[in-house]
Amino acid sequence: MGFRSLQEATDTTTPGGRLVFHVFAALAQFERELVRERTKSGLQAARARGRRGGRKHKLDAAQTRTLLAMAAQKIPIEQICAAMGISQATYFRCLRAARAATQGTVASLALAALSAVDFV
Repeated sequence: MGFRSLQEATDTTTPGGRLVFHVFAALAQFERELVRERTKSGLQAARARGRRGGRKHKLDAAQTRTLLAMAAQKIPIEQICAAMGISQATYFRCLRAARAATQGTVASLALAALSAVDFV
């Protein structure tokens, strides 16, 4: 099965046409790898300068503490979201992140306490 372009003089049914097709494919792959390499080195240079990729967080640390305090007071989610100017998805994402951070801290403290105890 071959490819024959009606607009260009590309015909992969002949050995010469297949050669040209493979050369074009190799050049395209080479260019793609160059772009990938440049992108990686650019990201690495940005990280070295202290830059981080991605979108900025909607809430800073103080706002997160306020959100957690409001949630602890059993204020309805809709009111918290309206007061903070966030969606419910952001609210739950913030709670999940705070819970994971707290559990990580509790777990590390528990492991430190267990390692300090001598078992007989």
